[in-house]
Amino acid sequence: MKYAAIAVSALAMLISAGCGDGGARSDDSAVNGAGASFPAPVYQAWSYGYSNIDGNPAVNYQSVGSGAGVAQLKAGTVDFAGTDDPLSARECADFGLEQFPMLAGGVVVIVNLPGVPDGGLRLSRRVLAGMFLGDIVNWNDPEIAADNPGLPLPDLPVAVVHRADASGTSSIFTDYLSKVSAAWRERVGAGPSVGWPVGVGGQKNPGVCNSVARIRGAIGYTEYTYAKEAGLNMAMLETRDGAFVKPTVEAFSAAVSAADWLNAPGFAVMPTDLPGAGVWPITGVTYIVFRRDGAQNSGRLGVMIDYFRWCMTDGGTAAAELDYVPLPPAVSGLVLNGVLGK
Repeated sequence: MKYAAIAVSALAMLISAGCGDGGARSDDSAVNGAGASFPAPVYQAWSYGYSNIDGNPAVNYQSVGSGAGVAQLKAGTVDFAGTDDPLSARECADFGLEQFPMLAGGVVVIVNLPGVPDGGLRLSRRVLAGMFLGDIVNWNDPEIAADNPGLPLPDLPVAVVHRADASGTSSIFTDYLSKVSAAWRERVGAGPSVGWPVGVGGQKNPGVCNSVARIRGAIGYTEYTYAKEAGLNMAMLETRDGAFVKPTVEAFSAAVSAADWLNAPGFAVMPTDLPGAGVWPITGVTYIVFRRDGAQNSGRLGVMIDYFRWCMTDGGTAAAELDYVPLPPAVSGLVLNGVLGK
C-alpha cells in the first residue's frame, strides 16, 4: 500500500540520520504519540494512512525511545506512548494509565564482519552472552569457531554496540540474556537501562545500526526491519532446543503463537527463549499506553480509540509489509472488545 511504501522510505532516512519523527501534519487538533523506536516504521505508516482518510484528524508519532515516550505521557505532553517494556499493573494504576499490546516483532543480532556472508554466522546462547559481558573479546575465539566450522572468522576485536537511551528493545534483549546466562543475570540483569559491561552506546535503533555499519568487528542488536532496510548482516541464534534459527517473520510469528497470552496480567508477555521448533528466541511485543481521563486527551480520546481500532484491523497489511507480526486473533479480539470497546 502507498503509506507502507512511504514508511519504508522514511525508515531509510531515520537509519541514516539516527533520529526522526512521524512526519505527519501538525495542528492543535492532532493526536500526538511518542515512544519506542522498535515499532516506529509501522506506527508512522499507520499515522500516514489514517491521517489521509478524508475527515480524519492528524495523528503524529515521534520515535524517542520507550522510556522517553512513557515519561512524556506521564508529564501530559503527549496523548499516548509506545513502549516495548510493558508497565506493571501497579505503575498503570498509580498514574491512571491503560495499556494494551499492539503488535510484535523480532530483535536481531547484527554484525560487521568482512568476509562473513549474511546469515552465515551462528551464535550460541553462551557465546552471545559472553560477548556482551566482555568475556569473549576476539572474533576468532575458539568458542565462536566451534559453532562455525569452516567459516573464515576475522582476527578482529569484538566491538559491542548497545543502546544509550532507555529502551524497550534493550529490555527485550537483556531479558533474553538473563534467561540464558546466569552470569549475565547476576552481573547485569534486565531492563530498559542497564550497566553495560563493555561497548559503546547508540541512540535508538537507528543509532545502533549506524554504529555497527561503521565499525569493523561490531556486534549489536536492533529490530528486524531496521536491520533489513540497512542491509546489515544478521546472525543465526541458538534456540532453547539447541538448533540454530534464522531471523524470519515466520520465526517471530512462531514465538508470538507460543506465548502464554491469556495468563499474563494485562497481556504483558515477553516471548523470549521459548521452546519449539523454528521459534526466534528474541521476540518482543510492543504496547500502547494512554490516559483515558487525562486533560491532554480532552476532545481527542474518541479519535485515539478510533485510530487504535483502525490500526488493529485495517492497518494489518501495512504491518505485514514492514515485517511485523499481528497479534493472534484471540488476543486482538479481547483488546478490541475490552480495552478499546469501552
